[in-house]
Amino acid sequence: MDFTLDTGATAWILISAALVLLMTPGLALFYGGMVRARTVLNMMLMSFGAMAVVAIAWTFFGYSIAFGTDVAGLFGNPLEFVGLGGTDEQSLLGGSGVPFLVAAGFQMTFAIISTALISGAIADRVKFGTWMVFAAIWVLVVYAPLAHMVWGGGLLGGDGIFASIAEPVDFAGGTVVHINAGIAGLVLAIVVGARKGFGSTPMKPHNLPLVMLGAALLWFGWFGFNAGSAGTADGTAGLAWVNTTVATAGAMLGWAAVEKIRDKHVTSLGMASGVVAGLVAITPAAAALTPITSIVLGLAAGVACALAVGLKYRVGIDDSLDVVGVHLVGGLVGTIGIGFLAAEGGLFLGGGVSLLIVQTLVALTAMIISGVLTAIIALVLKATLGWRIPEADELAGIDITHHAESGYDLAGGAASRRTPLSGTAAFPEATGSASEPRNSAPHDEPAPAAGTAEAPVTTGETR
Repeated sequence: MDFTLDTGATAWILISAALVLLMTPGLALFYGGMVRARTVLNMMLMSFGAMAVVAIAWTFFGYSIAFGTDVAGLFGNPLEFVGLGGTDEQSLLGGSGVPFLVAAGFQMTFAIISTALISGAIADRVKFGTWMVFAAIWVLVVYAPLAHMVWGGGLLGGDGIFASIAEPVDFAGGTVVHINAGIAGLVLAIVVGARKGFGSTPMKPHNLPLVMLGAALLWFGWFGFNAGSAGTADGTAGLAWVNTTVATAGAMLGWAAVEKIRDKHVTSLGMASGVVAGLVAITPAAAALTPITSIVLGLAAGVACALAVGLKYRVGIDDSLDVVGVHLVGGLVGTIGIGFLAAEGGLFLGGGVSLLIVQTLVALTAMIISGVLTAIIALVLKATLGWRIPEADELAGIDITHHAESGYDLAGGAASRRTPLSGTAAFPEATGSASEPRNSAPHDEPAPAAGTAEAPVTTGETR
């Protein structure tokens, strides 16, 4: 059957894809600012590395696994669109009026950002090569099958195992992206283990302006994520755009309120994290809520995520940059929140409990599938390639020891792998290092020795 090319929809998806692709460099800035100065490059490289390997994996098999002909409701035929072939590049995707390759490229950007999100849970302490191998495997074995289950006609979609109760809703990736990446981050944090000094040394971001810039780019790119998922520039896209804005605003205020009540001050890190929490929560619900209920959802996400990020210290799991606290918790708030707040079928709007039950079951099923598969991949890599860098390298800083670079060369000297390791002269840190409070002493004071309590080796946040 022939369809007419919709140039407007095609342009919309191309622009949206570019916006979503921008989110991953934005994430690199966001995560890079949250770690210590001596590991900023490695943290950013983990996001950029994900862009490289996921794009190639998606081209060869990922898209086909996600959107190929259904196999038992679990995945698509992996050989159907190998190399994004098997169809005329100008052929249209169903009746959408959008060329096949445009739609495939749009979905590629989702796969990239989903994989990159996981890296924040294991900052500062893993081999870059192992991370790259993990990213390539995870996107094919975990992300693409789950995308198929939810969006490609599988068991968690509109014709799936729960559809007889109510039709599940995941507009732009609450389950596929955020719950998936969040539970994967939790599994990796457990398998890899904690950073040196976790729970005993201060772990503060080294560059908060970088964090704020990253959050701004994420918010900007997220309009491609949510409004782009409408498929064309129409009223649904407009609703998603507005809901994305107001939910994020609500989450910032919710996070700020928690900080003010609990800590007596509002922080830039908290507001930036509130941005991400709101974006995460509204992702599955962007076309299902009204602007008012989107604000409610955002407020709930901001409060829930602000409270959740501190739990890692109580349970002893080193989720370095709060992938679990923000993406898993925010994804659950958004996905399950649809059951309460959806304009059609929401419990609080007279729709009964059917949608709430389905949204909860889909979220739990996705967590189990992602958790089990990620654990298998992580344990195999631990037994083969190994995850952890040597302790001495972690103490000295992974940028120097594994990449032979330094993010900041304020003294004008050339950084090299010969930089002294722990127990020797201090590693030269950048202005605003993680060892300093936010209102720090002058920077001409002598630096404390690396690996001591005065110069914490690891990264993290002030939450």
